[in-house]
Amino acid sequence: MNILDMALRNLGRNRRRSFLAILSVFMSMLIVMFADAFISGVLDSIVRNATKNQTGHVNVATADYRKRERFMPATAALADSDALSSAIMATPGLEGMVAELAPRVQFGTVLSSGTQTKAALGIGGVPELERRLLMLDRSIQSGGTYLDAPGSAIVGSRLAEDLGLKVGDYLKVVAQKADYGLGFKKFRISGIFRTGLELVDSSTFQVRIDDARELLGLGKGASEILVMLKDYRKSDAAAAMITAALASAQGREGAQRLSVQSWTSIGDVARIVSMTGTIYFWIELVIAFLGAFIIANVMMMVVLERKREIGIMKSMGMERGSILALFLAEGTLLGLIGSAAAALSGILLNSALAVKGIDFSRNTGGTGIPMDSIIHPEVHPLNVLALFCLGVLISAIVAYLPSRSAAVMGPIEAIRSA
Repeated sequence: MNILDMALRNLGRNRRRSFLAILSVFMSMLIVMFADAFISGVLDSIVRNATKNQTGHVNVATADYRKRERFMPATAALADSDALSSAIMATPGLEGMVAELAPRVQFGTVLSSGTQTKAALGIGGVPELERRLLMLDRSIQSGGTYLDAPGSAIVGSRLAEDLGLKVGDYLKVVAQKADYGLGFKKFRISGIFRTGLELVDSSTFQVRIDDARELLGLGKGASEILVMLKDYRKSDAAAAMITAALASAQGREGAQRLSVQSWTSIGDVARIVSMTGTIYFWIELVIAFLGAFIIANVMMMVVLERKREIGIMKSMGMERGSILALFLAEGTLLGLIGSAAAALSGILLNSALAVKGIDFSRNTGGTGIPMDSIIHPEVHPLNVLALFCLGVLISAIVAYLPSRSAAVMGPIEAIRSA
């Protein structure tokens, strides 16, 4: 009888104890697999919202604008964003990777209404594109419309409340133009939006990109171009391709005036996502070890109960390595069965939740975190396979010390002490 057959037979000698060990591994690995899928969904939501709201997966701007980005200077805007967009779309190797390409104008101003004044962020974009990016049209309150005509604007609910504005009122905006002069334009408020994000609702208003260009004297220019990819994980490669293509098309001097950056190198989002992923990896590892720790207890009890059997097997010529392999196989099989059951259950559970989603609207509102109120856990087959292997590996690790104690046991001493 080979080692594996003996190990399987031995697991059935005390089925209740084996079941409890398998159940412990199953529960811990199921928690780990759910946590992994849920955290993946949360991080994906944060990345997706942060990139479409702020940076895009790849962001193209002038190098001068990048240096002074916090001031959003119109004087450092892209001269012809339409021509640059066409050049980006013609980038070799980028075919099929781009989902959206959106020019956007951002500018700071101080809004006033009567005696009330408040600093605000103006965003100018193509309405058809911004419906899929900022998606503020989904948050417009009853009675309002989304940028229904040139000269219209939508404002955040808190901003409108602070300034005493309502739908149909006119908003006067003054901002610095690209020629360093002052631009002035009056906008009719067509809608008031409430996203639940305090920072957005209290200081943001959106206009059509043509109106923003007229206000700032940009012509066909824009502050930046957001390149949205079908898979944000390819953003670094896409940024490198765009950089090379623009350098070839515009020459060395033209390329030096542009800054092409992936979302991973802009702001703190990438650092936060990486740090969060690392923290939860170690938490999941601890949970997996805690669940498998019962295997160490079970195997220690098994070794103590089977001392006479160990002594007899050694007296019959069974080598130390074979004894070690036998008990190690028993512990590993407990983890393998528990991890396999957890993997199957995790796939079913997470697939169901991925469709239905988990509603966190009461928890995310007002936090300022750019994430969806409904989180959809992500099921990645490779992640499930990796976690299954992790569960088996941890089970083997915790079973090693009891198995080694059985292997080093002397035959005579084992028979006498049994």
